[in-house]
Amino acid sequence: MEGLKVSDAELVVYLHPSKSNNASQAIFGELGSMLFKFNETFDGVLLAYSASTKNKLAKILPGLNPYFGVRLQARLLLFYPKPDMLLEGKVVKLGEQTIHIIVLGFSSATITEEDIREEFSYKVKHRKEVYASTIDKHHKIEIGTVIRFVVKSFDEETLHISGSLVPPHTGSVSWLDKPAEEASHTKKRKGYEMETDDSLSLKADNRMKKSKKSSSDSLR
Repeated sequence: MEGLKVSDAELVVYLHPSKSNNASQAIFGELGSMLFKFNETFDGVLLAYSASTKNKLAKILPGLNPYFGVRLQARLLLFYPKPDMLLEGKVVKLGEQTIHIIVLGFSSATITEEDIREEFSYKVKHRKEVYASTIDKHHKIEIGTVIRFVVKSFDEETLHISGSLVPPHTGSVSWLDKPAEEASHTKKRKGYEMETDDSLSLKADNRMKKSKKSSSDSLR
C-alpha cells in the first residue's frame, strides 16, 4: 500500500525543569502526544517512532520557566496520503450512495456514488448490503471486505480521506490479487508438467540405449 514512509529526523524536545529527574519518560511522553496526529513538520501522521538522545547535555532556555531542550535522533513511521495514491482499507458500512472504510485502524474514508464505477450495482441480499460487479459475479464489496481505492483528497485536521473506485485497478483486494495468484499457480503446474515430460523422455532414451546395447551384444 502506498502512503507510508519512514523518515530519519533530528528533533529537539523541550521539557519543564520539574521533569529533569526522569527525562526519558518525559521525552517519550512528548513524542507519544504526537501519535495519530498530522504534523506539518513531518508532512504526515505519526504512526510509530524510535528515538535516542544525541548527548547527555541539554540546553537550558532563558525565561521565567527555564525549559531545557534535549536533542534526539529519531526514526519515524508516517502516513501521508496524497491524491492518486492507492490505499487499502476495510469496509465498515455500506449504503446505496456511499461506502465507508477504515484505513490502518484509525483514519476514515468515504467513497460516494459519483466515485463508484458503473460496474458495481448496489443490492440487498438476505438482509446483507453488497456492491456486486455486473462483469464478474465473484467481484463483491460488502462489510468486512478489504478494498483498494484511489485517494482524491485528505483532510489533515480530521484525518478523513475522500476516495474513488472509478479506476479499473480498484475494488476488492482478494479479487484484484486473485488473477496473479492463479497465473502463478498455472505457471508452476506447467513447469512441473514440463519437468515430468523431460524426465519421461530421458527414461525413454535410456531404455533405447540399453536396448541397442543388448542387441549389439547378442549379435556378437
